[in-house]
Amino acid sequence: MAKSKNHTAHNQTYKAHRNGITKPKTNRSRSMKGIDPKFRRNAKYALIGARKARAEAKASA
Repeated sequence: MAKSKNHTAHNQTYKAHRNGITKPKTNRSRSMKGIDPKFRRNAKYALIGARKARAEAKASA
């Protein structure tokens, strides 16, 4: 008995380009998902503080 085909890429690139190959979307702020619940609240305020510090440094420079 003949071996069966293991792989083919036939028509796959055509199908992919029909909808257009796009870069993954980047998010404006980091997700809190996956952060330990105990530290989530603190991490939120830490991010806000870091953002403010960066803005002040940019303004003074």
